[in-house]
Amino acid sequence: MFKSSVMGKSIYANAVSAAALVLTMALPAQAWAAPYKFVNQLNVAGEALDLAPGAPDGTTPNQNRLGGFGSDLFYDNANNVWYGLVDRGPGGGLIDFETRVEKFRMDVNPSSGAISNFQLLDTIKFSNASGAYNGLNPGLLNGNKSVLGNSFDPEGLVVNKTNGHFFVADEYGPSVIEFDHTGSFVRQFTTPANLVPTQPDGPDLGTAPDPNYVDGRPTITKGRQDNRGFEGLTISDDGSKMYAVLQDPLVNEGTASEGTEQTEGRRSRNVRIVEFDVATGEATKQVIYQLEARADINDRTPGTGVNDFSATQQGRSIGVSAILAMGGDKFLVLERDNRGIGVDPENNALPIGSKRIYQIDISGATDVSAISLAGSNNLPAGVTPVSKTLYIDIQAALLAANLPVFEKYEGLMFGPALGNGRRSLMVASDNDVSVTQTGSGEQFDVCRNPSTGVYTYDNAFGGGCPAGSFLIPSTILSFAQVPEPFTSALLLTGLGGMAWFRRRKQMAG
Repeated sequence: MFKSSVMGKSIYANAVSAAALVLTMALPAQAWAAPYKFVNQLNVAGEALDLAPGAPDGTTPNQNRLGGFGSDLFYDNANNVWYGLVDRGPGGGLIDFETRVEKFRMDVNPSSGAISNFQLLDTIKFSNASGAYNGLNPGLLNGNKSVLGNSFDPEGLVVNKTNGHFFVADEYGPSVIEFDHTGSFVRQFTTPANLVPTQPDGPDLGTAPDPNYVDGRPTITKGRQDNRGFEGLTISDDGSKMYAVLQDPLVNEGTASEGTEQTEGRRSRNVRIVEFDVATGEATKQVIYQLEARADINDRTPGTGVNDFSATQQGRSIGVSAILAMGGDKFLVLERDNRGIGVDPENNALPIGSKRIYQIDISGATDVSAISLAGSNNLPAGVTPVSKTLYIDIQAALLAANLPVFEKYEGLMFGPALGNGRRSLMVASDNDVSVTQTGSGEQFDVCRNPSTGVYTYDNAFGGGCPAGSFLIPSTILSFAQVPEPFTSALLLTGLGGMAWFRRRKQMAG
């Protein structure tokens, strides 16, 4: 009897320990590993106005139309406010626009994670001692393509929760700049030399290589591709490291075009993530994130031939839009193609291939700061990229909910905690201020009839849409964490086992 009792206690103790281990192992893991489900979409009308001083009639798109603020998101949990980053504004760098960040609040249901009631609180413009930062490209703003000046295309955002300073990643440079809470310049990080867009003979037809912040290939022969600079920005938990990611591979890192000797990143999958030391503003590491292979995307894209992504679209029409730290060496990366509801008529007509969030781990990745990837789409021997697994398929979630899929999902941020310790995750779209992005001098409003799906692209700039049509809205998507099925099963098994052994112990006693 004594022996049996001792054995019973031992077995019971082991069962309790095992169940406790299940609880210890499973519950903390839910903070990051549990899957997310799509909850709902919040639309902000393209006709809405921001709070910046505008034109007398209050409707001029390059003065105070509320748009583009999905270029990145940041949530200030302590004050329950959101910040939406606006990029270079309407017209793709061809229209005067003072760059800004929008401060807003929205309701997040603490149980379901559903979002509603968008409330704009403030519009904060970026400036320095020379004046306002402007979305005009450097050639138009400064009259010199080699002078960056105050040309600014904000695409990645981090807000310092201690002092409210903004850290902003810019595509033109590519640059990382710190501003105070009023939007005034504080300092600029040092851009690694291999990322600066350069042409060999200089824009002034001189002999020395010079930066060229406007043109693309074949004029520039090294550095970031045109309009493919820093697209996302995030910060480590302890605030010591900042991570900026390029949208696509460098212009010189890929195989040569057919019939030429010039290499081009448009054919490559290898995108650089740059680690910065926040205290010094110096880059400390570069690692490689590999885009999904176009062959895999083509395999799931409806139709063939003309609908497929070509070889030169691999590192151009597919790219990274955001990066978000998860803690330690783990991050989320938003990857997308350039198709879907947007201001480009050609991309609107094509089937969508990819809108996805991946989880990556940089711990085993090789530092490629001093390694060139020119001349090949493959990584050199001994170079290991970040590891990567699918986290959320945005496109699949929206189609399952019978919702339209927009082109530019670019904002990514964890929201407030939900019930049972679950997390919320928000994704925002950039509507390009619903203005054409063509290279012509004159730009037009893009209007869409939601009932027919018909677009019009010749609407006067700021002149309003035809009856039944509207400007393209900005959208915010809410995803809520759900417990993993296997975790629930383990918990039930563990608790059930505890109850069974408790009954055995009582019977033995």
